[in-house]
Amino acid sequence: MGAGRSITEPEITVFLCDAAESVNGKLYILGAGWSQTLASRPTNMTLAVKLLIPWSRANERFRVRVSLVDYDQEEPVDIGQGPIMAEAEVEAGRLPGMRQGTPLDTSFVFPFQSIVLPQGGYVWKIEVNNREKVRIPIQALSPQMPM
Repeated sequence: MGAGRSITEPEITVFLCDAAESVNGKLYILGAGWSQTLASRPTNMTLAVKLLIPWSRANERFRVRVSLVDYDQEEPVDIGQGPIMAEAEVEAGRLPGMRQGTPLDTSFVFPFQSIVLPQGGYVWKIEVNNREKVRIPIQALSPQMPM
């Protein structure tokens, strides 16, 4: 294969950030890499996603689901408007001139606005085709605690 590498299963990279956009296959990310927020205060959370798809699975649909769950009980978090979750179906095709075996990449974002969490621990769960791929733990801290 030379300098590149081949994959056989989808690979996913996810950043928790304040805001993000996906434009022409690129992620533009603001305020990434945090894991703590203040409880009882509105917080914007965006999951910025890069999905690598194996060459052999071009033009196949992949379902990506994100959900926020309670750290201890693994129950979906509902702050009065239903569970905090979203999903998307993505598909990537081969572009002319691509070297055979090159993974296909696609990027997208899941924005969640003004989430108000009670104090406690939470986990963002990210699944691809119903298989958990990534877990991002976060904590909502008391406003009196330093961050």
